[in-house]
Amino acid sequence: MSEEKGDELAPTASFSQAERDAVYRAIYERRDVRDEFLEEEIPRETILRVLQAAHHAPSVGFMQPWNFVLVRDGAIRARIREAFEAAVARETREIPEERQALYRSLKLQGIMKAPLNICVTCDRARHGATGLGRTQQKDMDLLSTACAVQNLWLAARAEGVGVGWVSILREEDLRAILGIPEEIAIVAYLCVGFIERAYRRPELEVKRWAKRLPLAELIFENHWGERSE
Repeated sequence: MSEEKGDELAPTASFSQAERDAVYRAIYERRDVRDEFLEEEIPRETILRVLQAAHHAPSVGFMQPWNFVLVRDGAIRARIREAFEAAVARETREIPEERQALYRSLKLQGIMKAPLNICVTCDRARHGATGLGRTQQKDMDLLSTACAVQNLWLAARAEGVGVGWVSILREEDLRAILGIPEEIAIVAYLCVGFIERAYRRPELEVKRWAKRLPLAELIFENHWGERSE
């Protein structure tokens, strides 16, 4: 079958220096936002642009396994916050005692403060039980959905919208509250809203929970553990 007109291979256009700078700025200034959200509602057009960016993420077998559940209802978000608080209590017990005070001082979510929450899911059978590219690496659909989350995050940063990924939640709690079918995987629960300020460095680095590792320590040559001289 011949390609549709206009779909054939075409030369790629180069990015200008200003365009390259903008891409890297979005990457380096992306932050996991917790407490800096404004009450202002995000216009629908902005949300759709951000979701369109997410929808253009790469996906194995072009299966596009993602769905986006937009959660605005305050009562629903209150239930999710309660599930979060219960999860925090459980996680606190797993934290080394000497770090528990620091852990409790961290702002770990903005579920109620952000005007919008988004639950990103993965339909693992969207194009069949296996599908192109997943016979040997079965989690590629989940990884594809994570790419959609990253696209969403970077597009949001360019729009002046902050995003916070809330990972201290049990999947079964989210599934029950949002009515997500058992066969659908939950990949991310995000708090989303306009922000005026953000930390210059990751908040957990600023508050000395962790620090960024040197890139040179993470690069190997040809075999695991081998580094170039």
